[in-house]
Amino acid sequence: MSVATQAKRTPWLLLIFSLPVKRASERVQVWRKLKRHGALPLRSSGYVLPNDAINRERFEWLAAAIRKYKGEASVVQVHAIDDLPSEALAQRFVEARSPDYELLIRELQKIRPTSKTSFSQVARLRNRFEEIAAVDFFTSPLRVRVEALLDRLDSQSRSAVEQSPPARIKKEYLDRTWITRPQPGIDRVSSAWLIRRFIDGKAKFLCGSDPRQHPRAIPFDMFQQAGGFGHRGEDCTFETLRKEFRIRDRRVATIAQIIHDADLIDEKFGRVEGIGLDRVLIGWAQQGVSDEELFRRGMEMVEGLYNSLLEGGQNEPTSPAALTRKGRRNRDNFPRVSRRRA
Repeated sequence: MSVATQAKRTPWLLLIFSLPVKRASERVQVWRKLKRHGALPLRSSGYVLPNDAINRERFEWLAAAIRKYKGEASVVQVHAIDDLPSEALAQRFVEARSPDYELLIRELQKIRPTSKTSFSQVARLRNRFEEIAAVDFFTSPLRVRVEALLDRLDSQSRSAVEQSPPARIKKEYLDRTWITRPQPGIDRVSSAWLIRRFIDGKAKFLCGSDPRQHPRAIPFDMFQQAGGFGHRGEDCTFETLRKEFRIRDRRVATIAQIIHDADLIDEKFGRVEGIGLDRVLIGWAQQGVSDEELFRRGMEMVEGLYNSLLEGGQNEPTSPAALTRKGRRNRDNFPRVSRRRA
């Protein structure tokens, strides 16, 4: 019998476990993971999830962790629960998501689309929506309402941000050499990609510690620079360049969020995709890869990221395991490495 056929005949998964009394902190960790997975507590004992491959993996990993904590755990495939019919159990899953969606609706209704912070607020709440939707196993009716609010606010916020006409690229920025610090990280290689892709198709790049030694080069992301482009306010260099040259491409707007969160590590937009790219660049630099090669490899990665995004600028998860929430978990599992400003 195939796993798929078995899953159809056993629609539910049950996790039954116990932990030693002294394992209070581990008990809290298990409870938080169960909540994040959308597991429903039963009145008698155990937690239940719909039976599919993703949820089986979640419960199996959690059971392994519980046993590591010196506890006991079993994952059981259940045909039926005698005092709780499947229809009633499915409705309980729907009701469990209602408070999450209702809170999102209240937060979304507070946003003024013309405010300076509306774009980042909508991005943060969309990220939260994706986390909730990933464990909305039976499609709450409130989900459609939240999606409509998000789409409307997202459109209004983008219009407010991008209401200025595109800037004409001045001749002074064409066919130039651009200078930045050695060992470029995520912000600088992404900025170089943006420059060559949208500003100066013939741009050349060099690295140095003092831009005064190259007076004809345009500095970007230098600690000490006269003119040029760098961090401004809460923006990283990539964001500064995008705004300065009024680049309205929506995929670039998404990448700007990704680079911001990877470079400044402030979770402003709740984007985690750039963290892995940044770690790769750091690893290459530690291996002694040349600055020129770091630029080449890094710009190829950003080009791949750009091409992977949907034309509308949103790259939403398409599976129940929301990529954003998954990325947050993966970020916590990254080994600690020395971090320099990108």
